[in-house]
Amino acid sequence: MASPAVADSGSIDRGAYLFAIAGCGGCHTDDKHHGAPLAGGPPLVTPFGTLYGPNITPDPTYGIGAWSNADFFQALLQGLRPDGGHLFPALPYTSFTFMTDTDLLDLKAYIFAQPPVAQPSKEQDLWFPFSWRWLQTFWRWMNFTPGPFKPDVSRNPAWNRGAYIVQAVAHCGECHTPRGMTGGLETDLAYSGTVNGPGGQKVANITSDKGTGLGLWSHGQIVHFLKSGILPNGDVAGSLMGEVIQRSTSKMTDTDRDAVATYLEGLAPIHNPRAKATQPGFN
Repeated sequence: MASPAVADSGSIDRGAYLFAIAGCGGCHTDDKHHGAPLAGGPPLVTPFGTLYGPNITPDPTYGIGAWSNADFFQALLQGLRPDGGHLFPALPYTSFTFMTDTDLLDLKAYIFAQPPVAQPSKEQDLWFPFSWRWLQTFWRWMNFTPGPFKPDVSRNPAWNRGAYIVQAVAHCGECHTPRGMTGGLETDLAYSGTVNGPGGQKVANITSDKGTGLGLWSHGQIVHFLKSGILPNGDVAGSLMGEVIQRSTSKMTDTDRDAVATYLEGLAPIHNPRAKATQPGFN
């Protein structure tokens, strides 16, 4: 595998695109307090305590600069630190596990091309006993299915590209799927929205349900929303989704937005009035 020190500009450019789609900057940069890029993110309040995105700059002491390609793969595909310890699933490795090796190498090349910042990561502030990392062993047994992504040969390339973006890189299900008592995704309700998303905010139903999801939206309306944040009723996305559009979906190519819309249109309808997608704000 190529060293990031000699990564070609094409790999870095591709990594920058993946970085945007994945929204890495939102979790690992504290914009509100003018934090250095990727040197540590804002607090993420969960039912188990407060988590902070760590420093992922290429600083060898406080960031991930000493990580090998294998270390990077192990973290994003398996949720394990270089020393084998468990990472908390605030890092959405449960979705990143479906990313391809090539995309991961490109993503790493971009991150390692950024300025290193010698700043310690904030300590995670989880309540007892959730702070015990070894408990993640049991959590993984219940909630983690390793990749890789497997294209559906019965579907066209656009649908499969959309599936890959939604399921893996953009990890949409991490916010748009309700979670159970252990914090694992309720996969039988995938993408149906929740009123207890990140920070306790509502996250919309994006299944094809006509009453509470995107079932009445046209393909063009979904694409336009992903690019501009403007809903069919003329309102504008707010809160969490507003940030996702700003950082991620507005940066996608037209082809990828079209693919995402194609995939979302094919999701099985799940009725969830509490997370209705068509109300103003699309939180």
